[in-house]
Amino acid sequence: MSDRRIVLVVMCVGYFLVLLDVTIVNVALPNIASTLGASVSDLQWVVDGYAIALASIMLAGGTAGDLYGHKRVVMIGLAVFGAGSLGCGLAPNPSLLVIARVLQGVGAALLLPGTLAIVTRSFPDGRERARAIGIWAGIGSAAAPAGPLVGGALVDLLGWRSVFFLNLPIVLAAAVVAIRVVPESRRSPDRRLDLPGTVLGALLLGVVTFGFIEAGRTGLNGAALLAAGAAAALLVAFIAVERSRDDPVLPLALFRRPAFSVANATAGAMNLGTLGTLFLLTLYLQQVHGLSPLAAGVAVLPLFLPLSLLAPLAGRLTARVGPKIPMVAGLALAAAGLALLVRLQVGSEYATLLPALLLWGIGLAALTPAVVAAAMGAVQSARAGLASAMNNTARQAGGAIGIAALGALAGSPANGHAFLDCLHAAGLAAAALYLVSALATLTLA
Repeated sequence: MSDRRIVLVVMCVGYFLVLLDVTIVNVALPNIASTLGASVSDLQWVVDGYAIALASIMLAGGTAGDLYGHKRVVMIGLAVFGAGSLGCGLAPNPSLLVIARVLQGVGAALLLPGTLAIVTRSFPDGRERARAIGIWAGIGSAAAPAGPLVGGALVDLLGWRSVFFLNLPIVLAAAVVAIRVVPESRRSPDRRLDLPGTVLGALLLGVVTFGFIEAGRTGLNGAALLAAGAAAALLVAFIAVERSRDDPVLPLALFRRPAFSVANATAGAMNLGTLGTLFLLTLYLQQVHGLSPLAAGVAVLPLFLPLSLLAPLAGRLTARVGPKIPMVAGLALAAAGLALLVRLQVGSEYATLLPALLLWGIGLAALTPAVVAAAMGAVQSARAGLASAMNNTARQAGGAIGIAALGALAGSPANGHAFLDCLHAAGLAAAALYLVSALATLTLA
């Protein structure tokens, strides 16, 4: 195998691990709760700690690669991700588990942008580059169905800690190979890393998430209201800083373009509804319906398999007709699937859930490549990398807020029928959000 192909394999492995750890932990949550005595709010932070760090630092991770070399930043990302995975696997309590998940997210944020940059640079020929990026994207899509399935099997066989220990030999092997075969890139000393913007953005997302989780845990009390006030102040400060920077981490001028704003808002809404509802659905399947982790992972496969099987077809359709029609169709189908969750009861047969998952998953398969294409098409080709990173950031931020908000709505699955009522409400709320996004796409994109 040539060095270029080895580079492609290693970068695909890194990308796969980053996306795998977004979903693999979901089926482990009930086992984590019973082993560590974690509350629902603890479980929300276990998922959101990773998502917040990934969303907050991803843009800065891409800039750091331009400044200091993508190979160097990817190697640091692998090391930090591995250290976070080890910390997760050894965590004796929920607090240390959350801290380790944040560390994992920091490593993922350094790793993810560099994998695509290295793949792009390793294949200078346009046709070979397109094929390599297609392989890279396809491997990433495979992480979505692999997460629940692999996670469920590991939790059933070895316990929840194995979900994190799995990363260690893979990270080590990838790092050893990357040191030998990945060439370093030229640096761009004319660019600057926007540390104030990165810190303020991370604090803003963290405070918003804390406010939702705290409101769900204790109601609209002083802490939740204080978080709302702090979030407003951080938002004002973030906008002021970004307007004053020559190289802002989030160029606000791009959002003056309606098509770009709608594409990224839709990307955020997509993950808000999907990851937030999936968080509740996983708890329902295991703690209300009584499925094992592996059975729960298999049960949600119809949601994720369309992403792997249909996304390439949806990408070709998007290239032919433009992103608007696939976006609207995908949002409508996903909304229909989410709305069907109201049919679930405590003892429902799987046949009741299956149509909801299929419609939801087919909608996401149509929506995902279209929403990326819409964001990329709204900017000049010279800013394509930034547009892609911003779209990924919007998706991860939306997912973090969705888990916090919908988890706050539902409360503990120990409450049985009350939790199920909240799952119904969450599905309807996510469906309504998707329909609003479809309307915005029709009118503004």
